[in-house]
Amino acid sequence: MAQPLPRLRMNLDFMPSPVEDRPGLLIRDSYGYSDAILIIPPELVQCLSCFDGEQSSLDLRELLVRMTGELDVGSLEGHLLNTLSSAGFLHDETYERMREQKRLEFSAAESRVASHAGSAYPDDPVAVRQTLNQYLDGIEPPPKPANLLGIAAPHVSPFGGWQTYRSAYTALSDEHRDRTFVILGTSHYGDPERFGLTRKPFDTPYGRAITDIRLVDELGAQPAATMEDYCHSMEHSIEFQVLFLQHLYGPQIRILPILCGSFGSSILSGGTPEDNEAVRRFLGSLGEIAAREGDKLTWVLGIDMAHMGARYGDDLVAIAGQNEMQDVALRDKQRIDRVLASDAQGFWNLVQENQDDLKWCGSSPLYTFLRAVPGAKGSLRAYDQWNIDERSVVSFAALTFAR
Repeated sequence: MAQPLPRLRMNLDFMPSPVEDRPGLLIRDSYGYSDAILIIPPELVQCLSCFDGEQSSLDLRELLVRMTGELDVGSLEGHLLNTLSSAGFLHDETYERMREQKRLEFSAAESRVASHAGSAYPDDPVAVRQTLNQYLDGIEPPPKPANLLGIAAPHVSPFGGWQTYRSAYTALSDEHRDRTFVILGTSHYGDPERFGLTRKPFDTPYGRAITDIRLVDELGAQPAATMEDYCHSMEHSIEFQVLFLQHLYGPQIRILPILCGSFGSSILSGGTPEDNEAVRRFLGSLGEIAAREGDKLTWVLGIDMAHMGARYGDDLVAIAGQNEMQDVALRDKQRIDRVLASDAQGFWNLVQENQDDLKWCGSSPLYTFLRAVPGAKGSLRAYDQWNIDERSVVSFAALTFAR
């Protein structure tokens, strides 16, 4: 009996090809294990269904024969299989080697390098300062809140959400300069019900931010923690916050970077994230740190909110501020109101509605904060929506939290 073909990795990015003269399905590795980018021609896209871990090369060959009308499809079959494998896009030995090598490289690295410099923002220190000055300067910001203990800012690309970044970061003042910034970021790539930690300092074009190893090690003792989480190497939700903080306070800020994995089990099955004992213990440990350290900490949440439209699997053309997105804004603000009221349970009840059909990717950092710092008084400084492409929208907000 023929052996099954290796499974196609489902943790890849799949999108229509943006190249006009090369239509098809573009595939790339968001985890960075592979640098390859493939465009599968339209006529071959259906062949990817054969790479499900159950069908064999005979099934692929039969499909190719039906598609092409040719009996001799051996070279086409081999080319497709070899191309996917060499790119690291199949669950096979090639992918395992790539993954292990990248994880070892991150583990051995002296620091967490800036993975989005040169794409989401300039990689030259002079240019990045000019760019962030343009983002943060301009209209008179709202007054700085008294007794500020934290902010929530977007993690969308700064050029798409710079006005909301400005609303968030202009709330900070010089009194926060020497505190440890606890940065709670969405983990887009990490395991659910896990918290990603690293002891590594963070590099940006501004210089090196110092990670508070003492607090990292305290949290790292918890079973829900993943130490030296490889996801940090490519995750932008914390990197962008480090960049803005360094712009305000200089390169050697002190940070506690925490990637918050999805609480997907609770969203799908009901209950609360703390029904997972490991999550409950981690939130408890973080809450103990918050109570003990007090004003030595400033909390920074890197969060986006709704993700709507074709890019995110919705059967609609999403336009910021129009049609369906007006209803999304109302529902977003219902959730925001629960956050501002420090109502963790009420917030989570809204997230669970329709199994989070708004697809908020900031819900786990927000819930983590609400449980770790109960009673924080919140304020909304800005809310916005941005067309990340012509048919898809991301929403985000600037929030402040005070004692």
